[in-house]
Amino acid sequence: MASTTLVSKLNLCTIKNTKPYKLQWLNDSGKVKVRKQFMVLFSIRKYIDEVLYDVVPIQPSHILLGRPWPYDRKAINVRG
Repeated sequence: MASTTLVSKLNLCTIKNTKPYKLQWLNDSGKVKVRKQFMVLFSIRKYIDEVLYDVVPIQPSHILLGRPWPYDRKAINVRG
């Protein structure tokens, strides 16, 4: 997830969330509907991937913990 402030300050292009959903605990005023997303493409040497972020009105001090992306992509860490 990324804050609406981040999206606005970096002037990121958002897309409509094809499956909007509601979050209750992100603010004190009730449920927040997650309607926007944005895509970030990144590469590490020859590895190329993309991450789809949901845009939500959170404060920069909020931390949302989840499972790291390497587990979702079954990445292998090779040191050498």
